[in-house]
Amino acid sequence: MDMHTVVVGTSKTTAEDVVAVARHGARVELSAAAVEALAAARLIVDALAAAPEPVYGVSTGFGALASRHISPELRGRLQRNIVRSHAAGMGPRVEREVVRALMFLRLKTVASGHTGVRPEVAQTMADLLNAGITPVVHEYGSLGCSGDLAPLSHCALALMGEGDAEGPDGTVRPAGELLAAHGITPVELREKEGLALLNGTDGMLGMLVLALADLKNLYTSADITAALTLEALLGTDRVLAPELHAIRPHPGQGVSADNMLRVLAGSGLTGHHQDAAPRVQDAYSVRCAPQVNGAGRDTLDYAAVVADRELASSVDNPVVLPDGRVESNGNFHGAPVGYVLDFLAIVAADLGSICERRTDRLLDKNRSHGLPPFLADDAGVDSGLMIAQYTQAALVSEMKRLAAPASVDSIPSSAMQEDHVSMGWSAARKLRTAVDNLARIVAVELYAATRAVELRAADGLTPAPASRAAVDALRAAGAEGPGPDRFLAPDLAAADTFVREGRLVAAVEPVTGPLA
Repeated sequence: MDMHTVVVGTSKTTAEDVVAVARHGARVELSAAAVEALAAARLIVDALAAAPEPVYGVSTGFGALASRHISPELRGRLQRNIVRSHAAGMGPRVEREVVRALMFLRLKTVASGHTGVRPEVAQTMADLLNAGITPVVHEYGSLGCSGDLAPLSHCALALMGEGDAEGPDGTVRPAGELLAAHGITPVELREKEGLALLNGTDGMLGMLVLALADLKNLYTSADITAALTLEALLGTDRVLAPELHAIRPHPGQGVSADNMLRVLAGSGLTGHHQDAAPRVQDAYSVRCAPQVNGAGRDTLDYAAVVADRELASSVDNPVVLPDGRVESNGNFHGAPVGYVLDFLAIVAADLGSICERRTDRLLDKNRSHGLPPFLADDAGVDSGLMIAQYTQAALVSEMKRLAAPASVDSIPSSAMQEDHVSMGWSAARKLRTAVDNLARIVAVELYAATRAVELRAADGLTPAPASRAAVDALRAAGAEGPGPDRFLAPDLAAADTFVREGRLVAAVEPVTGPLA
């Protein structure tokens, strides 16, 4: 595990903090300010618990059962029961990095001092993260409103030493055994604490932050593959001139055009569009790459703004205010996050679609301007990359299905008390699948474009230095170049790993300088 430490409560939690803890195993510490805030808020909750007046979440039931006043001797049981009853998830296990993200984000909110949780509960949350103990969370159980209830409840259950969890060695065991093995004492929940541990947008927000990190890499990678395809098709880079993009000043469009132009610098392949098979303009999938990629980039920027706002939020119901009030609210509603999760699935699908169209153009001898059919060695005897494009098309088709928004749906719950929900968790789950698919789609275009560039080089046309660097790095990663047909799946898998690990971007940046 990475020994980098993220301190909670000293300053605003960043997206980089979330990725560091969730994906790279960074340690978590509570700041002294966080401990003070936790203790101060707990004094308020304890005072309200001792008062005769009922307070939601402190001395009442929950949801549609909020009208019942709970006597002091039953309140510990009440908090345990909400965790046990709400840990009702079903289906496959959610990925470890997602569970760590939602645990960390819940800790971030708890540490704000607006939830009324005791400092020792927050410390136990940090202890689980630092020990590499990951509660078993299931795919289904959140409507994205009143928080990601079932997923967070499974995490709270592990804090109590109940349910199942995965240890740092990857083995799933009873959570109580794992806590004991790491010297962690299970928490005994008191007033409000069970509710506070499961009432937030942490799962959907964690998946949004992780998706943004992945999509940033994939959009830069797609700029590179679009440039390689333009080059392989003997297209013109004149459409990338900065003055053309300045007169339609969408920021992302200008960034993508600049990325492509820098990849193509020094190419001996561009500018031949009026040679043997004259054409005035390149096809839309080539010529409009900056516009499509750039619109997606602008969408990522907006989604990042929403994520930053949510990272600065304390999502709970009720919340403890500095003046001593404990107030009910609707901040747990996941609509702001759900909308951008769906928006990202739409732009990811369209990016995948334009990548596939360029790949198909590279493989079609009637549109590839002199390249062999399917980039095959001996067309007819060899099928070349014919079926690689089939795989890519299947992935694009699924991307379009995943682009259907989840956030327009709502099914009432809790006896109609919770009568409009966000479905943000569902939006996040399908976006994760979409991001995985997009990496594979970009990888297929990369594999086809590098083969086409090498075939052009065999004809005496010299690719750009950055293109050559991309080809060489991909070949070193195990994806072979032109030649007779061979078992293709391993090459495509190598290209997929190469793209999703950011190695394509890393390969060209020594030539181009840092790409956005």
